[in-house]
Order: sequence, then C-alpha cells, then structure tokens
Amino acid sequence: MYTSGTTLSTFIIEEKRRLGEQATGEFTGLLNDISIACKSIAALVNKGALAGVLGVAGSENAMGDAQKKMDLIANDLFINALQNNGHCAGMASEELDEILTLPEGKVRGSYLVTFDPLDGSSNMDINIDVGAIFSVLKAPKGKQDPTAEDFSRAGVEQIAAGYCLYGPSTMFVLTTGNGVNGFTLDTTIGEFILTHPEMKVPETTQEFAINASNQRHWEPAVQRYFADCLAGEEGPLAKNYNMRWVAAMVGEVHRILCRGGVFLYPIDERNRDAGGKLRLLYEGNPMAMIMEQAGGLASTGYGRIMEVAPNGDPHQRVAVIMGSKQEVETILAYHDAG
Repeated sequence: MYTSGTTLSTFIIEEKRRLGEQATGEFTGLLNDISIACKSIAALVNKGALAGVLGVAGSENAMGDAQKKMDLIANDLFINALQNNGHCAGMASEELDEILTLPEGKVRGSYLVTFDPLDGSSNMDINIDVGAIFSVLKAPKGKQDPTAEDFSRAGVEQIAAGYCLYGPSTMFVLTTGNGVNGFTLDTTIGEFILTHPEMKVPETTQEFAINASNQRHWEPAVQRYFADCLAGEEGPLAKNYNMRWVAAMVGEVHRILCRGGVFLYPIDERNRDAGGKLRLLYEGNPMAMIMEQAGGLASTGYGRIMEVAPNGDPHQRVAVIMGSKQEVETILAYHDAG
C-alpha cells in the first residue's frame, strides 16, 4: 500500500489508520520532532571537521565515559526538538545524570522519550558510522513532571523505538509495534522517504559481531561459542563465520537487519555486578524491540531483554545478545548447558 515516495509522516498516519487506531496528531508530531533532531545531527555529522565538531569535550557523562563534542551537541539538538511542541512530557538521555523535565511554561505532552543522542561518537573522528537510538513510553497521566520511577518500566511497555544511522546515507529505522520500516533521508527535499519496508532479519547467519579483545573476561558459554565460530566448518557449528565489529551498536544492528548476523556485548567478570555494559533504557530495550519486531531475538543470555526488571536507575546496564533467531538460540543453548 506504500509507494517509494511515502514520507515518514504519511507512513505513521496511514499505519495507524490501517490498524484501525486513531491517528493522533500528537504521536505523529512527536516522531516528527525526533526526526527533526536526527536531520539536524546528520547535517553536522556530514560536515565533520568542516563544522569543528570533532574531538573530545573535556567532560564525562553519567556513566563516566568521556564525552565528545558531538555528544553534547546532539544531546542539545534532541532536547530542543522535543521540549517545544507539546508532545513530550519528559526525557532521559545517556548524556545526562538525571531525568530531564521540561522548563516552566512548556506544554507537557503524553509521551516520555529516552535517547542515546550519538551512539559510537568516537567513530566520528575516523569517519565511520555513528547513530542515534530512541524509545517512546506513555507518560503518567495527571503528573506535571515525570520522575526516574516513571521511566523505570520494562521494555515490553515501549510503544515505539528506533534509530537513525549516519552513514553513506542517513537512515531512520522505526517500529511502532507492527514490524520495522526504514526511511532514507532525501537531502534535496529534507524528507525521510520509505525505502526499506517491512525489514526482516534472516533467521540464519554466518556473521557475528563481538569485541574480541574482551575474550579473557567472558563467561564460559560465550568463550565456547566464540571458539566454535572460529573453528569453522570443521567445528561443531559446521560452517565458516565472518567476524565484524564497528564499535557502534547502531551500525551493528543495522547490518543485522539488512543481511543477518548476531551482535554480542555479553556480561563479563568486569561488569557482572553492574549487570552488563550497555544501557538498558537507551540501548538494550529499544534495539531489542526493533530486533524482535523484525523477527530476531534479543536476550541477556539468561532471559528476554525487554523483560528485564528495571531497578530505578535510569543508567541501568544490561548484557546484550541479539540478532538472527537461530543463532541467538544456539548461543542460549550454550548458556543453558552451563
């Protein structure tokens, strides 16, 4: 029903109508606000050194990670896009210590938004893929300023999730709980156009993505899976694998959506007490929703990511194993075997 010229806004409205739901202008407006932030970030990412946005900012985020200049700029662009149009009630960002409430006098909307404004920002200095990740929750009714508790909900409560990939072209990938669709930015008209309808993750794969420099810290199950991948056709998995690693979750997930694969950032002996490395709210839950809606699986190794119980910390961490269904099931079998 959609043509190659379908814009993001038109798609959202028509999708709601097709499902027999009310196409509220507020939800469409919220996603439009997010897309505007992504377009603004894309313009700066594409200019790179010409815009003077490369390098470190000399500060750290809430988790102690060194911030890049573009981390802070992208964070501000998301905030500015979301706080002015009455669609959002509050925000949570990987770059901020606390939940962000709207300034006094701003109209509160019906939605909460979480975001990692520039995933893989260190890649900008070497001109490799970076991206933004976002998630949408319903805001509590009758509450002026949401608190961290209002954001502390399992991933199954998300009503939308997506990411924007800044690569050779800029792509906006979205799920509202009815499959996954990809839109490419046409810079000549400034619109995201539907180019990748109904994206599906191939069930099988011969690619895996993991930071092999952490091997000595992994649990035995991941050690065994890694060794069996390297063993190729002669090993128990009986096929040759290619290993990929671009150090940006958006890039890894996008590759999996397009051609299959599995992405692992497993729990290890250094992050066990924290629960893992990646952030549940800004990375784990939204990417898990996308992966599941595209027919893949997303697990911690011990359970579904979107069913992880939140602990009230907006920067809660989680282990991540996601991708092609059969491959994730193979990895989970290694965990079950002990």
